[in-house]
Formats: sequence, C-alpha cells, structure tokens
Amino acid sequence: MADHDSAADSGDVEPLEPGQLGAYFALLEAVGLLQHAIEQQLRAEGDISYVQFQLLARLLEAPGPLTMTQLADGVVYSRSGLTYQAGLLEKAGLITRAPSPEDERATLVTLTDSGRALFHRVLPGHVQLSRDLLFDSLTEDDVDHLGDIMTRVRDHMRAQPPRSAAPRKSRATGKAARD
Repeated sequence: MADHDSAADSGDVEPLEPGQLGAYFALLEAVGLLQHAIEQQLRAEGDISYVQFQLLARLLEAPGPLTMTQLADGVVYSRSGLTYQAGLLEKAGLITRAPSPEDERATLVTLTDSGRALFHRVLPGHVQLSRDLLFDSLTEDDVDHLGDIMTRVRDHMRAQPPRSAAPRKSRATGKAARD
C-alpha cells in the first residue's frame, strides 16, 4: 500500500479541524432552528413561506421592478423554484409579472399593494422571533462580531459567479448544456 504523507498526495481532502467542525455544525443547526421557527411564524401569520417572504422583502427594498434572475440571485434559489414561488405569489395577488420592454427574455416582477400590506403585517412577528431566538442571547459586541464574520463569509461566497451565470444541465445527460 502506498505511503500517504499528506491528504493532497492521495487526492483526499484534509479533514476539518475540531474547532472548524464544531463551528460548522453549530452554524448549520442554529440556522436550521431559526429558519424552521421563522417558517412556522410566516405560515401562521401570513400563509407564506420563508422564500416567499424573502422575495417580498427584496421587491419592497428595490427601487423598481426586478427581473426573475435578479430575484433568484438575491435569494439564492433555483430558477425553476423561483418561477414556482413567483407563480404562487402572483396567484395570491402579492406580485405581478410582465415581460421587460428592454429585454424580451426577461420577466419583470413588481410588488403589489396587497404584497406590501402582507409583508408589513408579518414583519413584526418576524422581527420579534429573530430577536427572541437570535439576538437576545448575544451581547452588543457579539452582534457586531457576528455581523462582521458573516459579512466576510457572505462576501467570500458571493465573489463566486451567481448561479444564474452557470450553464443549465441537460435533464437527459446531467451535463451542462451549451446556450
């Protein structure tokens, strides 16, 4: 059997250090618990999902309509999943979708008055739950450090090309299709 002086020589990946592994699992568990609680609150108070809440929030903060691609990249969601979610929001009268006058391939999404009202109705419960589950256990310095750390991590991840820039995979072969 060959001598494996390093994981790189054998093609294996170096395992995470114990501290890294602990931080990784704690982060995923905390995010999972928070998202589950928020999902329940949004369903109970507004009959919307977390992803739908994110879409409404993005549209609310935008200076005008957004394309479906901008929304997909902003909420980190698949194109097909976003189309489905947007369809549900449109059917509920919370958004409108229309072809872009500048780009026939693009669809513009706009928040309706009903969507704006629903967002503002569920927001107080969302804020309170976020405060109760996340921020009440932290000091002001902790919040500052967490914000700094997560901003660096997010910016590092966002430095990669957006998923909308990746070629779509062919369903038949599973390989990237050429445009």
